[in-house]
Amino acid sequence: MNQNSSKGFLIALSTIRAWLVIVAAVWLLGAIGLGWLVKSFFALIGIILLAPVAIFVGVRWWIQRNLVQGQCPVCASPLAGLNKTQMRCPNCNEPIKVEHKHFSRLTPPGTIDVQAVEVGARTLEE
Repeated sequence: MNQNSSKGFLIALSTIRAWLVIVAAVWLLGAIGLGWLVKSFFALIGIILLAPVAIFVGVRWWIQRNLVQGQCPVCASPLAGLNKTQMRCPNCNEPIKVEHKHFSRLTPPGTIDVQAVEVGARTLEE
């Protein structure tokens, strides 16, 4: 008699027995009116599977809406920051304010910020 074939049969029988117990438990819960428990379990599994996808899509949409890319108004180096925040330029260390998808220099109250325009020198002849 071959000992290996009876071992394979026992392993297959234990696998079938495990599936039969699961099916019988689900059928019993449905038969005695605890189907809501099974439905709740499957709903929980569905939420667990769909939540990461929804979170990924939501975070991506939020970042796309609030990420501002541009240049520093002081040194013109490239910057990236979140809308409605304050930051410092990594190049010139100047405080920068991000508002309305635009970078502007953050000045203390009472400071008048002007932009200088370079004018070429001309000599006047008399």
